[in-house]
Amino acid sequence: MKILFIGDVVGKPGRQALAGLLRKVQEAHGVDLTVANGENAAGGFGITPETGADLLRLGVDVITSGNHIWDKKEVLGYIPKENRLLRPLNYPPGAPGYGSVVVTARDGTKVAVLNASGRVFMHDLDCPFRATLAEIEALAGEARVRVVDFHAEATSEKIAFGRFLDGRVSAVVGTHTHVQTADERVLPGGTAYISDLGMTGPAESVIGVDADIVVRKFLTGLPERFETAKGAAQLQGAVVEIDPGSGLALGIQRISLAAPAA
Repeated sequence: MKILFIGDVVGKPGRQALAGLLRKVQEAHGVDLTVANGENAAGGFGITPETGADLLRLGVDVITSGNHIWDKKEVLGYIPKENRLLRPLNYPPGAPGYGSVVVTARDGTKVAVLNASGRVFMHDLDCPFRATLAEIEALAGEARVRVVDFHAEATSEKIAFGRFLDGRVSAVVGTHTHVQTADERVLPGGTAYISDLGMTGPAESVIGVDADIVVRKFLTGLPERFETAKGAAQLQGAVVEIDPGSGLALGIQRISLAAPAA
């Protein structure tokens, strides 16, 4: 089976890139399940019920997130009702929503999708290593195929996390930096890994934000209101092939495509 992972969807340009490319990518690679990080889907920061429904309508099966999940207040009433929208599982007890979900892929395979957040240069949450392992153990018997979106800043933390879970999950894919890395591989224990899937959003930008605004902020040190960049968009991510019998990865392929003009 094949799972398509989509890097952080940023604002309207990211959603337009999905509208123009997602179905084509799914068909070209024979994709059975699509997971996209959608924490920046609404105006570049956060997600709303409307943008969440939009991603699902466009063909995303599970939406993961990260530190921007709470940026739009509307999500507080939405996330407890929509189990296909995940928040990092290592938030303290009492946080609304779900850190994992088990879904059925198009080929009939049960897939557990987990979402965790790093701590280095990030919010001080519960340990993602121990929390994810506990979640995996809690899901034992529900799905042999298990994949994790690890939303983290530091590459060292991401690589260590991948090594920690090697052989325990089918794939560990990194999100958050919006810059696609070239280190995709299948680790020795059979877990597919990439440090960052990249970004689905405006290509001519600074990680999705209007470049002039970001440059001005660096030059002056003054506060700036960030705005999602306009113009040409891209779709980035990776396709992971998995043996549904063993739950181990057979391969991983990076994807980076220019979106058609909106």
